[in-house]
Amino acid sequence: MASNKTLVPEAKAALEKFKMEAASEVGVNLTQGYNGDLTARQAGSIGGQMVKKMIESYENQIKTSK
Repeated sequence: MASNKTLVPEAKAALEKFKMEAASEVGVNLTQGYNGDLTARQAGSIGGQMVKKMIESYENQIKTSK
């Protein structure tokens, strides 16, 4: 079962900004608040872009720590 609970409440604003940036990068018009009119494909592309950027960031951290 999926949960929308933010594990670190202090990060909520940064995560929201990150989501908006990812949506913009994939060309999805995301608004503050309700976005239930998005298709599964649009929502998935936002999540996929977020994961892609997180993996890229982690790989860069590993590369610079060596």
